[in-house]
Amino acid sequence: MKLVSYLYNTDARLGLYHDGQIYDLHSIDSNIPHTMGEFLFAGEEAMQAAHAVEAGLKAGSISAEPQEVPEGFLLAPVPFPTSCRDGYAFRQHVEAARRNRGVDMIQEFDEYPIFYFTNHNAVQGPGEIECMPDHFLNLDFELEAAIVIGKHGRNIPAAEADSYIAGFMIMNDMSARTLQMEEMLLNLGPAKGKDFSTVIGPWLVTPDELAPYKVAAKPGHTGAAYNLGMKCWVNGKLVSEGNVADMDWTFAEIIERCSYGVDMLPGDVIGSGTVGTGCFLELNGTGKRLNPDNFKPQWLQEGDEVKMEITGLGTLVNTIVKEDSNFSLMALKKK
Repeated sequence: MKLVSYLYNTDARLGLYHDGQIYDLHSIDSNIPHTMGEFLFAGEEAMQAAHAVEAGLKAGSISAEPQEVPEGFLLAPVPFPTSCRDGYAFRQHVEAARRNRGVDMIQEFDEYPIFYFTNHNAVQGPGEIECMPDHFLNLDFELEAAIVIGKHGRNIPAAEADSYIAGFMIMNDMSARTLQMEEMLLNLGPAKGKDFSTVIGPWLVTPDELAPYKVAAKPGHTGAAYNLGMKCWVNGKLVSEGNVADMDWTFAEIIERCSYGVDMLPGDVIGSGTVGTGCFLELNGTGKRLNPDNFKPQWLQEGDEVKMEITGLGTLVNTIVKEDSNFSLMALKKK
């Protein structure tokens, strides 16, 4: 089942994406909440009701008119997450980034999964990404997968954690690298380099749809893994390619660590971290290392189109837009 959020008048509404059309779930079954947030908090009963609507539409036993959703009115599937974390699950990406900096692979990567909190109020879906002047100083995409938590939990063992996942999405963890690298010199962050935009979408795909792609986790790891191809194009040129199955730490293991000593809530979003080759920072570093004299680095520019695709999760398209402002954090630095 594919669930979406879309703008109806001035409200975010919950929809079912079926056969190329969007159906308002509440109008078909009034027991299903209007919004994604309420839907996730309603738990298994609401999820089963939505599955029943989908089954009815497929069988023809439910007749309903699809919603007209104009371009630009499709929101992030979870437009108002209760929190947003991002993991660091792909060893290939971490290893390459460290190699490009001339440092050894860090052994702690293989000991436990880590994550950071990003700005859950800056989550957005398909469409324009507005950037300030300082964001354009080495502006980057990051190709990732993400999950959303579907029920309350605390101290969740990895062996049980997959049952807490309500669905999967594409994630683009936008990054302003100059801001990020500056603040991380102080051994804190990333913060301002990340919190202007985290993109998820185009819909939330429930775990049952991914069952045909399920594969074994890597040796020594616990939880489900999925053979889902990942690709990113910038202005129509393929720049990144990987697979969700390349995650060394599973989402189940990441949930186990996230939930240690804290409550996980329905609507919490967790990203996988960047797939290997999944950002310009890594690609530029590798290119410069292999061809130091002739390699020309690439970063996102105003007007660029970023298109991401993950098998089973759809296609997420964004355009980079410059805000009408000259305000600069960099200019406020004390000399």
